[in-house]
Amino acid sequence: MITTKEITYGKFGRCVQVSNGTIDFVATLDLGPRIIRFGFCNGENELYEDIDNNLTNNNPEFKEKFESDEGWFIYGGHRLWSSPEAEPRSYYPDNEPVKYEEIPNGVRLTPPPQKWTNLQFEMELTISSENSVEVFHKITNIGAWHSEFAIWALTVMAQNGLEIVPLATKETGLLPNRKLAIWAYTNMADSRVNWGSKYVTVKQDPNADSAFKFGTNCEDGWAAYFNHGNLFVKRFPADGENYPDGGMSFETYTNQYIMEIESLGELKNVAPSESITHTEQWQLIKGVERPNSTDESTVAAIIEKYV
Repeated sequence: MITTKEITYGKFGRCVQVSNGTIDFVATLDLGPRIIRFGFCNGENELYEDIDNNLTNNNPEFKEKFESDEGWFIYGGHRLWSSPEAEPRSYYPDNEPVKYEEIPNGVRLTPPPQKWTNLQFEMELTISSENSVEVFHKITNIGAWHSEFAIWALTVMAQNGLEIVPLATKETGLLPNRKLAIWAYTNMADSRVNWGSKYVTVKQDPNADSAFKFGTNCEDGWAAYFNHGNLFVKRFPADGENYPDGGMSFETYTNQYIMEIESLGELKNVAPSESITHTEQWQLIKGVERPNSTDESTVAAIIEKYV
């Protein structure tokens, strides 16, 4: 049986919790929204919680453009953004209360309309099986003009895990089959990363002193994260033709605090009152220990049992 109830959750205040007795998720209502917790009932939170406000943005333009005296806070958890990234547009200070309503097997979350960007965000979260959650994202253009953007779904994972990202393997003869986007601050020789022929592995390291980000055309439509003796698998559509940042359907970012597992929808020219949507499936598998090596055959022997 799936239960839904309002709770107070740590520093995040009023939240809504949805559980089926095996897994649960918690979404913020006083701010955000963020899916601030996802895990097995009474188990570890697979998502990062920014208890100490380590990741914030206090751009002075926020007051003028967004009519907000507050900065933007990552808070942690899972959030909805629009891509391509730009400042201040991407960093809308989502610090106001969120409306929610119960829907079959979950909840719908609707924050206030965004000032200046003229976007309306919405998320629906439903428990779809014993250990899976469906996350539906929707952005509506509430402005008077067309606007080009893509849905960007960012899941901020807890520290000390290992991420697995599959590379494109389609046979294309003499033509390239993979796209990679590398950010200016990224060191491709970073010790946290192993570039394989089939997978890229990225470690979250709390002792790291730099950020790392890359994107790829993730044609398999999944990425995974080992942590707490469990395996988190995020699945998403990746068969489109026009993705942001040079064709990236998947991006990942890590620093000393977090590992972000990010899927992207197609870049669209969105008319006034038009909406675009993007749906992810999350699965949490218990009792899957992370590979003891980033050697590709070792990784494949474990991950290919589940994806």
